Amino acid sequence: MAVKVLVPTALQQFTNNQSTLECNGNSVTELLDSLEKACPGIKSRICDEQGQLRRFLNVYVNSEDIRFLDGAGTSLKDGDEVSIVPAVAGG
Repeated sequence: MAVKVLVPTALQQFTNNQSTLECNGNSVTELLDSLEKACPGIKSRICDEQGQLRRFLNVYVNSEDIRFLDGAGTSLKDGDEVSIVPAVAGG
């Protein structure tokens, strides 16, 4: 099952400067594991030491924030689009 992953510029150093990748996974967690196999080192930038998604990153599945779905357990299907978006703060 292929899922399109949109990678932010800050993480493209792990993806050979590619902004989109195709990975596999039935959930966001599985997708991140697949992404790590394809791009070693990227998962430590997305997840903390406990394997939880870092607070300063937002993850969307088909434009839906996973915080309002099932978090990292959000199910994926063939053709879904996952966006990894760094949080923006300021004032």
